[in-house]
Parts: sequence; structure tokens; C-alpha cells
Amino acid sequence: MKSVLLGAVLAVATLVAPPPASAMSLGSYLLHIPERRDFHTYVWSLIAPCRNPDNTKRTDCIDAEIMPQPIAKAVYSKVPAWLADGRYTMVIDDPFGLRCGDIYYGPTIPTHDVYTWDATTLTGQMVSSFAAGCDGAPGGQITYPFSLTRM
Repeated sequence: MKSVLLGAVLAVATLVAPPPASAMSLGSYLLHIPERRDFHTYVWSLIAPCRNPDNTKRTDCIDAEIMPQPIAKAVYSKVPAWLADGRYTMVIDDPFGLRCGDIYYGPTIPTHDVYTWDATTLTGQMVSSFAAGCDGAPGGQITYPFSLTRM
């Protein structure tokens, strides 16, 4: 009788227990990128697998919607996040990516941002490239570490 009861309790626990916190699944995530000079926070909505031309679901790609909070001087993006070898990669061309001078009202410079992150740890880096820097400085790139938290 004890083993039947224990089996029933374990079965119910598996049905109601949340998925492991370290595993990436479809859903919404908050982007933490503390070293980037930006006044926005970003919500990533990763809620649908990419589709093949015949409308079948892909297992190596998620459609990602990137939503800045607030939306002022920030770009809303909808891009694919590709999975390979346990890491996702996503590319965003951001017309406001590099902020110069006053963080709220100063000039901005377009960037080409490549995000890569581990599907299990939800940590990664964003490499932001730009053709010219602030105040006439030469172009270059900056690498920012980031993490994601499931909302």
C-alpha cells in the first residue's frame, strides 16, 4: 500500500512541478546586460518555433520578438534565434545601438549586434559592431556579457 501511495504522490509531483530553472523553453525572458550603456530593459518573447516553407515546425530555431521598455529611441525586433551545439545565435541591426553623450537625449550610432547564449545556463554575450564610434572615434566592437531570466 505504501509503494502505491508513494508512486501516486510522485506521479502528481511530476505533473505539477515546474520545469528545471536551468533549461530554456518557450516563453518570455528578461535580458540582463549590465555593462551596456542603455536606459532600456528588454523583454525577449521566445514563444514559437520557426517554420519551414511547408509550415512544419523547426527544432533548430525560435522566432524571437525583442521588446524594449520604454520604446523611446529603441528598436523593436522580430528575428530568428538559431540553435546549434546547445547555443542560440540571434542578429539584430540596431539603429540606436551605441549611445553617445547624454544617455537619454544624446546622439546614437547604428550597431550590428550578434547575441549568442547557452540554452541551459541562459548566459552569453552580445558582440556589438559599429562603423564609427562616438565623437568621430573609429569604428570597432564591444562585447557585453548578458543573462536571461524566465518571466
